[in-house]
Amino acid sequence: MGKIHLAQINIGRMKAALEDPVMAGFVARLEDINALADRSDGFVWRLQGGEGNNTYLRPYDDERVIVNMSVWETIEQLRAFVYGSAHAEVLQQRRDWFEKFDGTTTALWWIPKGHVPSVDEAKKRLALLEAHGPTPFAFTFKTPFEAVIAPWPPAPTPTAPAGGTVQGIPRGTI
Repeated sequence: MGKIHLAQINIGRMKAALEDPVMAGFVARLEDINALADRSDGFVWRLQGGEGNNTYLRPYDDERVIVNMSVWETIEQLRAFVYGSAHAEVLQQRRDWFEKFDGTTTALWWIPKGHVPSVDEAKKRLALLEAHGPTPFAFTFKTPFEAVIAPWPPAPTPTAPAGGTVQGIPRGTI
């Protein structure tokens, strides 16, 4: 997989502002968990700002929705970090800090090695997964796709009628 990496986005809706005491446990773990990611096998990149994290970023209209993005060498290495490290402890406590989210919160997709995904790109992948379920363009740990870079944006199929679909995806949804 030397020429391909895995990108991921996950979002959550905080129960309160980061400064609120309700979020103190989450905020207290951020630096350690981010440092753990940085030194984990397969870690390539993560979205961060001047504070070393990305909690300042609000790419959605809802000010309490925060976004996390990272790039890994393989899906197995990301899975090991998410479910097999101290990150798993934080994940188990997420209901203390984050509201239950009815929509899709995590999307994975393959990218060329060296590509740094934008927040806009990641939001589109998450929306695509929400609208159409797992595809080579956006998938989940539970339903992964082969490590092949699917052309983005999906090209119209030659037989798609006007107003039809783009490789099975309704026009205007990407």
